[in-house]
Amino acid sequence: MKRSIILMMDSFGIGGAEDAGRFGDQGADTLGHIACWFGQERAKDPSAPLLALPHLARYGLELAHGMSTGQKLDFSIGAPEPLEGAYTYAREVSSGKDTLSGHWELTGVPVMFDWGYFPDKPHCFPQEIIDGLIREGHLPGVLGEKHASGTVIIQELGEEHMRTGKPIVYTSADSVLQIAAHEKTFGLEKLYKLCEIAYKLVQPYHIARVIARPFVGEKAGEFTRTGNRHDYAVPAPEKTLVDAVYEKAGGVYAVGKIADIFAHRGITRAWHATGLDALFDATLEALEAAGDGSLIFTNFVDFDSTYGHRRDVRGYGEGLMTIDRRLPELAARLQPGDLVLITADHGCDPTWKGSDHTREHVPMLFFGPGVRPGALKPMDTYSDGGQILARHLGLELARGKAQEVY
Repeated sequence: MKRSIILMMDSFGIGGAEDAGRFGDQGADTLGHIACWFGQERAKDPSAPLLALPHLARYGLELAHGMSTGQKLDFSIGAPEPLEGAYTYAREVSSGKDTLSGHWELTGVPVMFDWGYFPDKPHCFPQEIIDGLIREGHLPGVLGEKHASGTVIIQELGEEHMRTGKPIVYTSADSVLQIAAHEKTFGLEKLYKLCEIAYKLVQPYHIARVIARPFVGEKAGEFTRTGNRHDYAVPAPEKTLVDAVYEKAGGVYAVGKIADIFAHRGITRAWHATGLDALFDATLEALEAAGDGSLIFTNFVDFDSTYGHRRDVRGYGEGLMTIDRRLPELAARLQPGDLVLITADHGCDPTWKGSDHTREHVPMLFFGPGVRPGALKPMDTYSDGGQILARHLGLELARGKAQEVY
């Protein structure tokens, strides 16, 4: 039996890409700066923990970082011996540094066009989008209309939203329009229908996603987002690895926001979960359900949305250690013929200025029964990693050069 498993550590970069300067990201290094931050905390307080990722280290993470940056980590994450994985890093060739581009490129469809973005200014959305939302959604108006952190803007405008029934419409540095609304006073289904309207309205502007951001709570300071987020994403313009596996009837098991990212095309079964542990639990459940020729694809979104964008270095590092502690559970359930890839879709250095993604190399760590430990060649595109998984399942992507991992 052969199965491919992707663990997408959303935003986990390992050093600035060659073109990072074009994005204002020269010097960004998500892993390196997190490890350094923990080391500096240890210097101030000997009882503080270092960033310890012993299982990822044995799969080649620290070695891949060294290949990417040409430098050693200031504070090691763990000994690489005995090495248990095939490792390298990959460059992104897609035009942007966003979620869809990274996921599509990994699965064989780089994004060589530019997404549309909303300018960082008050009333940032074209008036026809706002007018269309109000008219077609039968709304008394909208709030926000600016760039904002999703967790901040619901505290700022949540009470007014509940009082007036006006949803909160905002964006970020990504190609996205987001709508936040209270699950009880506004209603979840009403929010979803409004996002469907918004999805149609933003198409002329080449926006990649509309995201429903439901929240609960009674007053400012107590509002919290729920796990009922839903992404309305543009479908990939060509067939991806997800499509290829589905068409071969191998089964595609999507965990987290993967189904949304691929516009629910080519998905056999989807699991939605909130939090890193719940996502890992769902991954193990998906592994039990998946048969021969299957693809299990998990996105660990918290690294991006909860820690990276919020510039929470401690939270990011603790999240990495959570996943590292649980990797042996996955390894113990692997069967002969299973191949696991740990990778990322872009960077989001929590020590970096602003709150945007960072243009970085990403890790490509392969492990599983029979994988030959050692260094692979650096990959010129994320699609090289996807091609390895595709050939493992007897498929071929239109792009990407496969290397031998057995």
